[in-house]
Amino acid sequence: MTDITASSFVRQDLVPERPAPVKTTGFVGFVRTRLLNSPTNILLTILGLLLLWYTVIPAFQFLFVDAVWTGKDRAACLAEKAGHPVGACWPYIQAKLFQLIYGFYPEAARWRVNLSFLLGAVLLLPLLIPRLPAKGVNSGLFFVAFPVVAFFLLHGGGIKGFGVTWAAGLLQLFNDSISGAGQVLVNLGKSSAFGPLLWALGNLIALLGTVIYWVIFPLTWLSDQLQASGQAVWIDFVMTAIIVCAILFVLGGGMRTGHRALITGLATFAGMAAVIKLMDLDHGGLPIVDTRLWGGLLVTLVIAITGIVASLPIGIALALGRRSTIPLIRIFSITFIEFWRGVPLITVLFFATYMLPLFLPGNFTVDGLVRALIGVALFTGAYQAENVRGGLAAVPRGQSEAAAALGLSWWRTTSLIVLPQALRHVIPSIVNSFISLFKDTSLVSIVALFDLLGSLRASFADPVWTTPSTAFTGFAFTGIIYFIFCFGMSRYSLFVEHRLNAHRRN
Repeated sequence: MTDITASSFVRQDLVPERPAPVKTTGFVGFVRTRLLNSPTNILLTILGLLLLWYTVIPAFQFLFVDAVWTGKDRAACLAEKAGHPVGACWPYIQAKLFQLIYGFYPEAARWRVNLSFLLGAVLLLPLLIPRLPAKGVNSGLFFVAFPVVAFFLLHGGGIKGFGVTWAAGLLQLFNDSISGAGQVLVNLGKSSAFGPLLWALGNLIALLGTVIYWVIFPLTWLSDQLQASGQAVWIDFVMTAIIVCAILFVLGGGMRTGHRALITGLATFAGMAAVIKLMDLDHGGLPIVDTRLWGGLLVTLVIAITGIVASLPIGIALALGRRSTIPLIRIFSITFIEFWRGVPLITVLFFATYMLPLFLPGNFTVDGLVRALIGVALFTGAYQAENVRGGLAAVPRGQSEAAAALGLSWWRTTSLIVLPQALRHVIPSIVNSFISLFKDTSLVSIVALFDLLGSLRASFADPVWTTPSTAFTGFAFTGIIYFIFCFGMSRYSLFVEHRLNAHRRN
């Protein structure tokens, strides 16, 4: 029985070796499974390789292999002098680098630009690293203190007053506008077919201006007295600090819980006093550098950062206003959003630069760069409003209902529950708008502001560096700069999105 079983079921020869399994890992596995696994992918791979061969290889050869790296003028970048076909003319970039960064900013004052860049980087980097502490203090310094310090560093000048003087000046400007409008209507009433009606309306508005004048007279009188004193800035500063700290103390809870708000207010004003004294703002400050001399990467970063920081709060407010149950707020938000989204950015810049001064009082002027900043912020804010509204629509209604069941107010529900989830949903759309804004800063060249591309085009007029490859080199260099900033924002948005969506990971 044993012999029969062995002869029937036991193999007498070896089984032949099976072929090795197909490798699916590493570079070979990637090529086999992703690039050459089907006729369609094989065709696309071949087309991709051809595209790289006809674009990346020539670009690399132009930028590095055939490039000229040293020279003092255009002769170094000519094929006759180099003895071979010349690619990128990097000596031209070396010669024009400061113009591309600072524009026509005075050379003796460029340390102010460098200091502003350094302060911005030092305050921004801790905000981008999640593990670093003191995010609240750092945010206040970057979003509140840094813009003020950067303005006085870059523009220069000092201050002649503080809260009381500023409030009196704004109210006086408002009163002058009211009185001027009334006088215009009275003058029109003398020569118009609706003369009596316009005359009556003009006198009514002029009477309103007179009432406003007497209401704000104590404040304007106090402001005049402060200006007449020898220490107008510091007296006004102390008075403003006392008023603001008292309001913070009362709103913070008074004698029971208001001490923390009072200490915070006093510390803030102490820091402001230190900055005023350190920068000598009470005695004129640094020499003024007109914004018409600004240019290059400086203007690009100022417009981009200001637009990014200002547009997101505007967009959030407009998105919440569009969903409001109050008709006036909802209609205003819808009208604002649709108006600004219905016109191109070029039109906005032209309007802000050339037409806005026509609507302002004769004794009130706004700097050209500030007008462009306001136009860019409002334009981008309208687009951000729709991004945020999409995120708000994606939040389930049960979240608000659960918060209402817990007794949370509308403000707490929106700020702590609904809005964080909405912003998390639309991080890609928000960052996409930021990247688009950074690239659209080049449009300010049409309103006589020399950004990075504007300074580059201005440098082409220098006959010392006129060569066939100068323009290609300049545009390649600025393209690399734009790519570094935009790619950095894109990668950081992916990091934030991955970190905030930890609950959705598999």
